[in-house]
Amino acid sequence: MSQAFEQQCRERILAASAGAPLLIQGGGSKAFYGRPVQGEILDTRSHRGVVAYEPTELVVTVKAGTPLAELEAVLAEKGQYLAFEPPHFGSEATVGGMVAAGLSGPRRAQAGAVRDFVLGVRLMDGQGQALNFGGQVMKNVAGYDVPRLMAGSLGQLGLLLEVSLKVLPRPVAEATLRLETSQAKALTLMNQWGGKPLPIVATAWEKTGEGESLTVRLAGARAAVQSAQAVLGGDVLERGAAAAFWDDLREQRLPFFPAAGSFGATGSAGGPALWRLSLPSTAPTLELPGPQLVEWGGAQRWLASDAQARHVREVVEKAGGHATLFRGTAEAREQAFHPLAAPLLAIHRRLRASFDPRGAFAAGRLYEGL
Repeated sequence: MSQAFEQQCRERILAASAGAPLLIQGGGSKAFYGRPVQGEILDTRSHRGVVAYEPTELVVTVKAGTPLAELEAVLAEKGQYLAFEPPHFGSEATVGGMVAAGLSGPRRAQAGAVRDFVLGVRLMDGQGQALNFGGQVMKNVAGYDVPRLMAGSLGQLGLLLEVSLKVLPRPVAEATLRLETSQAKALTLMNQWGGKPLPIVATAWEKTGEGESLTVRLAGARAAVQSAQAVLGGDVLERGAAAAFWDDLREQRLPFFPAAGSFGATGSAGGPALWRLSLPSTAPTLELPGPQLVEWGGAQRWLASDAQARHVREVVEKAGGHATLFRGTAEAREQAFHPLAAPLLAIHRRLRASFDPRGAFAAGRLYEGL
């Protein structure tokens, strides 16, 4: 089945061109993300299944079209999980789409990002060549960690066929605390806690109709979790309520997110744009119109706002960060990602030319022409 799928893909890639490119897609659960592009769909969902899984080695290799939920179920049977907690944004999410989008969930600040867990990939480039990384060196990209490059590439560098991932055992104990506090105070607390040996794996500050609160998730050895509870204080959330909160945060189902509009996969108008702001955790509160939700100890902040893109990016840049238009109209998403400096843009162009010199894959998901 794998050989037949690869042969079909090779034939389609060789038949494609810059004038009639292919648009790689799994379940389409993250089609809203990035710049809108057009192309003939190359569907990966028939290429599914676990290739190899060694629980004692904490490594799993899966085909790219494997449903993400299916992989997580396999890992759960062995008491293991994807520690970066990738969002699904729908039941059709695939492992390939997870890597291509490069999005991580609430644990990212403590566990690491998607790219930190990608150990190897098998991919097909724009010339129909099946390549394995690591281990295999590709001309013109020597020196690059190709598996990590695939995380967040949004299908611009090649068709993912298989992915090898590092997995981790689930923590023995967990607890979620909630403290009533302002955003400014929450940022101060999170940065203070970051310098202490506390088992904090996720944080989220939000303002709701009930007030302003900081939610903190602890995980690790039972004694460490209990000790941290005593140090941090706050109200302990019931286990089911805590699990629901973190799942809803990851999947953007909290009340804050509908306030940002319901754009769906088409990017149709529905309300204020949803911005993802990446900042130093020590950055102060930002003076921007619209509600905010703060994650990752202050390093990721969500903004629901009608503010002009230029204004949002100017404010975020001054604070040492960058801003991504996460959800918005198709027109607004033409500038979804923060503009790159010329040297970085040149690197993007060289990589694109190395992996897809013929333009077989639809360009422009990240930046115009790339």
